[in-house]
Amino acid sequence: MGGSSGGSFDSSDIKRLEERAKQKLSEAKSDASRHVFISFDHEDLGEVNLLRGQAKNDKADLQFDDHSVKEPFDSTNADYIKRQIREKIDRCSVTVVYLSEKTAASKWVNWEIEESIKRGKGVIGVYKGDKAPTSAPLAFQQNGCKSVKWEHAALMKAIEDASKKR
Repeated sequence: MGGSSGGSFDSSDIKRLEERAKQKLSEAKSDASRHVFISFDHEDLGEVNLLRGQAKNDKADLQFDDHSVKEPFDSTNADYIKRQIREKIDRCSVTVVYLSEKTAASKWVNWEIEESIKRGKGVIGVYKGDKAPTSAPLAFQQNGCKSVKWEHAALMKAIEDASKKR
């Protein structure tokens, strides 16, 4: 016969639930892994795979989801390759350019930087060693992209900063 209030919430219960939900969402956002596209010269694949491995290691403080090209495309059709790379860049918030002495001469890395910027993605560089290579891709230089040493804390901060500036 109706009228039982055993299953209803009062306004203070609803307010508490809303606050808990907001807090959980906020925590999830701050712990969220960034979606990253790694741009690199194919000759640097070994170093890039090491970076990818460190990001997958639960014990490392480096965390991102890598959406970049893992295997070369089996095609000589540049339009097809560009279309496939664009799809990967679109899934990301940041493009990380692995900077080495070979990177500056790579037409694909330069194109990936230009495409990332055109699509509103943050772009940062990362280099191994004590100092950045003496040359960088033209698009990297022209757009004033910043680079950081390959250190987990510095790289994660740069990824986070680049993601926010998009």
